Amino acid sequence: MQYLHTMVRIKDVDESLNFYCGLLGLEEIRRYDSEKGRFTNIFLAAPEDKESAASDKKAPMLELTYNWDTEDYKVEGRAWGHLAFRVDDVYATCQKLMDNGVTINRPPRDGYMAFVKSPDGISIELLNADGPKDPAEPWASMENTGSW
Repeated sequence: MQYLHTMVRIKDVDESLNFYCGLLGLEEIRRYDSEKGRFTNIFLAAPEDKESAASDKKAPMLELTYNWDTEDYKVEGRAWGHLAFRVDDVYATCQKLMDNGVTINRPPRDGYMAFVKSPDGISIELLNADGPKDPAEPWASMENTGSW
């Protein structure tokens, strides 16, 4: 058995690609439009997984599904957890996200873990690659916002 991908539904392709690629740094691997099914699938991978994802599809990917006919998706309850990404610098990543209007729901007070949400309300966990950093402001005293 091999883990392939996780699929999340999106309402706005450009807004989602800006979040996942422009802000988080994932890269688009391939895209498939289905006229008959009236949907678009966009597969993303982390930069370190890009080559493997593109050549032999053996790297884990995130599949964004955009249904052409509008539909309201609700992310409710606790059945759905989160997506997790290892980042080089959790403080710098959170600052970039915040500078671009993304709410930091759970700040990296511990220098290690933060949570944000995608434009579609998907909870995203960010983990510092080399373990916890020394606590630093403004993160150390920042309160939680909303849920994650």
